[in-house]
Amino acid sequence: MRIMFVCTGNICRSPMGELLMSHYLTGTTVQVSSAGTRGLPMHPIDPSSGRLMQSVGIESSGFRSRRLTRQMADEADLILCFEKQQRKEIVTLAPAAVRYTFLLDDFANMCDYCARNNMIAGLTIQERLQSVIKKSSMIRPMIPQPKDIADPHGREFSMFCVAAEQTNGAIRKILKSMRKHRAVTPAPSAPKSLPDNSFRSMD
Repeated sequence: MRIMFVCTGNICRSPMGELLMSHYLTGTTVQVSSAGTRGLPMHPIDPSSGRLMQSVGIESSGFRSRRLTRQMADEADLILCFEKQQRKEIVTLAPAAVRYTFLLDDFANMCDYCARNNMIAGLTIQERLQSVIKKSSMIRPMIPQPKDIADPHGREFSMFCVAAEQTNGAIRKILKSMRKHRAVTPAPSAPKSLPDNSFRSMD
């Protein structure tokens, strides 16, 4: 399964999404990447995002940004973005991706709803995630309206902390929801070194 995080410049939010999800899914066959709707090709991660990743033991110095292409979007199985406008741009670029492109907050709530209502099916994390994607249009009326995760680019460090905390919280909700479904092959556990409020107290 290929999961891709997409923001605007691919230097602040989506790199953190990629690096956090990759960290949590170490040892699985899930491939995680990121891109930007207006990405700056080969640009390193924003220093503030890099500092936050370093604070939880995730190496980010080798990260380089990419600009989203139709081929990238078409080849993904799940695209997670951060703003409603980004979703519009993604599905305009790659119309077929509308079926599997979600705001990160929205998909986390979908996973949580499906887990609480025993609607998740499958034995592997890939199958369980796909089961939520397939049910997404049906459960949309039952979950909260999606919320953007604001772009911290060019803003104070505290805004990067907020974006990191919201991103990490949503990812953990997704993975915890996958574990709530009893299956032969459990989803990986979230590392204790990255709790829900990992970034809240940084200054």
